[in-house]
Amino acid sequence: MRKEKKPKTHRALKYIGRCFLVLLSFLLITFVGAYTALWLICHGPSPAARDLFVSTILETGQMKFLASWYFSEEEILAITGRNGMTHNEDEVNPDMIVIPAQGPAISGEEQQTQEQADIEIVEISGHSFFAKLMIIRDPARVRLATIYPWSDDSQSKSGSTLEQLVQQEDCIGGVNGGEYHSLGNWGGKPKGLVVCGGEIQYNVPQAGDVMIGFNEDDVLIIADTGNLSAAQVENFVTENRIRDAVSFKDIEDGDDNHFTKLIINGTATEFSGSGSGANPRTAIGQKADGTVLLLVTDGRGAGGHLGATARDLISIMQEYGAVNAANLDGGSSSAMYYDGTYEMSSVTLYYATSSWLLPTAFVVDKKGE
Repeated sequence: MRKEKKPKTHRALKYIGRCFLVLLSFLLITFVGAYTALWLICHGPSPAARDLFVSTILETGQMKFLASWYFSEEEILAITGRNGMTHNEDEVNPDMIVIPAQGPAISGEEQQTQEQADIEIVEISGHSFFAKLMIIRDPARVRLATIYPWSDDSQSKSGSTLEQLVQQEDCIGGVNGGEYHSLGNWGGKPKGLVVCGGEIQYNVPQAGDVMIGFNEDDVLIIADTGNLSAAQVENFVTENRIRDAVSFKDIEDGDDNHFTKLIINGTATEFSGSGSGANPRTAIGQKADGTVLLLVTDGRGAGGHLGATARDLISIMQEYGAVNAANLDGGSSSAMYYDGTYEMSSVTLYYATSSWLLPTAFVVDKKGE
């Protein structure tokens, strides 16, 4: 007897079902493998690896929930207490920065030959990161670029890449700036405070906010503003003649771990352990002669690196003579652009040759601008 052929639809459904089972099995094995690997990190023989993992995860925007899979809230607080930054209440003393008088502006061929001498990019290799440091000898060349005006809805207007912000201002380079609403990576609206060219473009202070920016004398000012009202922040900006500034958070509260102040008036902020987790970082500093230091590190698997810790940032800034230094927005936002090329770019695959969408960036004017 001849067997009846099964309908094509039945065979197709059977094939799809098998593919689904294979995919489901693969995902299940991957999940179990990842969960087991993280469990070994969290409960294995190395307390240092455990503490670093928890501190690192707590600094991410989307993955911090992983810490609660393995530890109670009390255990998380104990870990961050062993591996965190103390709150630095010191205020910047502008008199410690003495900027030499700049010579006359130049242009043409002489401008091009002196460009490299006035801006230097240094490569730095650490035990868990790779970094580049942009050294700008004239602080007047560092200012803020933004996508202002903002939209009332943080998702109705996209931000710009770092390259776009640099080119928008006809600048030579820059790094990403302050904190922003990052849900969905729209990058269209900042948080805290934004001052651009002396104009307050955004002023919604939140607990833990720290202002990072320059006054009209080109001195880097790092100041707590999270305990001020919007009116008090406005008065602070006016009284201190702030020309360009952004905000970042200084918080250590269980599942929220951010730090900002690294060095104030030549003294490093006290920390325990490594001071933080290991992640991509962007930091800004200033030497006694006004020279500005813009630092960007990699991490989260880029180049096989975990990233830099607060201790790493402080160490680099001290090595290069920073009197004052602060951490800026980091993680996947960290990027450096210079002279038509991304020196450091986002750690995500999609933005491997670009940057995330940003509302603000510290940019560097071309010579003689």
